[in-house]
Amino acid sequence: MKKELTCIICPIGCALSAELSESGEISVLGNGCPRGKKYAEEELTAPKRTLTTVVRARTGEVVACKTDKPIPKEMLFSAMKIINSLKIDLPIRLGDVIINDIFGARLVATENKSSESEEDL
Repeated sequence: MKKELTCIICPIGCALSAELSESGEISVLGNGCPRGKKYAEEELTAPKRTLTTVVRARTGEVVACKTDKPIPKEMLFSAMKIINSLKIDLPIRLGDVIINDIFGARLVATENKSSESEEDL
């Protein structure tokens, strides 16, 4: 399997050519640093993504959130099913943990939200 990738680890955005042979050997070309090589190897063997989304509060408002580290790419839809089934209580603060373990990561709030009664005061 061969993939052409753009490295996302730093702002340079090296154009990478990565190949996984049938014997399991990985070759990477175009990386400007070792981090680019590691990124390409992971993309070929076990891709991961940070999930950025919203979760609904019981009041109907939405709260921005994201995983605190990447989760396996193949688990993104399963993670969204779990997140979409939630109804959280307000108030919530930036950095509050919404889910303690979602496929090896924590889902954390990326904004502050007060309950309607607190905002009316």
